[in-house]
Amino acid sequence: MTEVEQNIIMEMISSAGESKVKSFEALKKVKTREYDEARKLLNEAREADLAAHQIQTKIITAELSNSENKPEIGLLMVHAQDHYMTAQLARDLIEALINVFEEREEK
Repeated sequence: MTEVEQNIIMEMISSAGESKVKSFEALKKVKTREYDEARKLLNEAREADLAAHQIQTKIITAELSNSENKPEIGLLMVHAQDHYMTAQLARDLIEALINVFEEREEK
């Protein structure tokens, strides 16, 4: 794996990590009933997810190409994919929790 490929994959890990952090920050805002701020943080998490997704798409597209310069898929890429998937799951679950708490608050 080239240094460039490693850097690209590390960007994916970083974006996924940022998404997860923003999602859990949003959940903390629910404790203080700051629902608007929680939703703002979830939107920021979604933006970070999008950045990770764009990197993932770029890597998959390169792997599927007929080019001789296909990226090497190793443990680092698997690790990045794991971070990305768990960040998405965390965001989705936290968003559902925020909806539940907000609906209960309104009753």
